[in-house]
Amino acid sequence: MDYLLLIAGFVILILGGNWLLKAAVGLSLRLNIPKIVIGMTVVSFATSAPELIVSLNSALDGHADIALGNVIGSNIANLGLVLGIVTIVSTMRIEKSFYKIDWPVMMMASVIFYLFIAFDGVLQRYEGVILFLLLIVFLVYLLKFQKTAVVDEMPDDDIPLPILKALMYLIIGGAGLWLGSELLIKGAINIAHHFNVSERVIGVTIISIGTSVPELAASIIAVVNKEKAISLGNLIGSNVFNILAVLGITSMITPLSVQDPRLLTNDIIWMLVFAVLILPLVFVPERMKLSWKEGLILLGGYVVFIALML
Repeated sequence: MDYLLLIAGFVILILGGNWLLKAAVGLSLRLNIPKIVIGMTVVSFATSAPELIVSLNSALDGHADIALGNVIGSNIANLGLVLGIVTIVSTMRIEKSFYKIDWPVMMMASVIFYLFIAFDGVLQRYEGVILFLLLIVFLVYLLKFQKTAVVDEMPDDDIPLPILKALMYLIIGGAGLWLGSELLIKGAINIAHHFNVSERVIGVTIISIGTSVPELAASIIAVVNKEKAISLGNLIGSNVFNILAVLGITSMITPLSVQDPRLLTNDIIWMLVFAVLILPLVFVPERMKLSWKEGLILLGGYVVFIALML
């Protein structure tokens, strides 16, 4: 029964995220927002919604390790699993904004999160406020200075949704996310207790992979449709959102206290290593390009991470 709850939770979570994503992008296109901004904000927030709902639900139910492990594991999965698979499927050319804006912001968010939680093992309410305020600054900067970053034409199949239809997707998607998260958390906790596995391991592995599925789907679709700006912006933006928005909002509502110390001594270190690793891979061996070779390195690193967790 617990496995059915887990599977049902994943399916409903994915469907809810997809409906929410469709509504968000449809509304953004109607507002004529440039695609790089859609990728770094709207798509990233929509694909981070499963992480937000799962982490918030977990924290409110007293399972802080699942809330923290979900975000840490999801950030690792975004760069190791998702970006690894995407670059194996298709070579990705990197824009200058990656090392000027995207990567530095992701590293800043990651390091600040580490400093906030490493010494006392608690993400306090005021620290959540700081994270969320940094998100607002980041969004304002993007919307003010990045609006002209992409000049490519809108494909013929990109049609802005009617307002009512978009709102319908928004409501159904939100309800799906909440129901899916409830089933997912209940099934995962029961399985963890049955096999005497810590909630931290469940959060960093199974749940984080499940909540990263929208990023994988959105990025693969973007690559297939040759929308590389959305694909790369989505992944980097999603990691930024996971820390600044998901953990920021969650810890503002209820402080997050680490129960398993390996979250601090192992998992968050892996998250920082993957974040740092992306920069040299962009420049070596081929400058401003990620190909199948770099993809294999990222995916291989993720497989090692999962193997050491189990």
